[in-house]
Amino acid sequence: MIRDLGDRVEVSGSMTLPDAAKLFEAGNALLGRAGVVFDLQAVSQIDSSGLAVLFGWERTARRNGNTIRIVNPPQTLLSLADVYGVGDMLPLA
Repeated sequence: MIRDLGDRVEVSGSMTLPDAAKLFEAGNALLGRAGVVFDLQAVSQIDSSGLAVLFGWERTARRNGNTIRIVNPPQTLLSLADVYGVGDMLPLA
């Protein structure tokens, strides 16, 4: 689930394969503005699909001439990113 709180976008619940397409679309809808901050503190589960969603949001933002930042990443996300060798590519704040 995604909630636009103005200064940040709260992502909550699951970021796994069954949720990935809806999350990607919902996040993309918010990427018309500069410097979107995705707060992942309330994410309960994440898998490689969730990681792909984050990189997809980053790609969309870059295409629009903007950037994103990720705050409060769950440890599972950081571990997955390290396993896949993309930890340094995540736009962590």
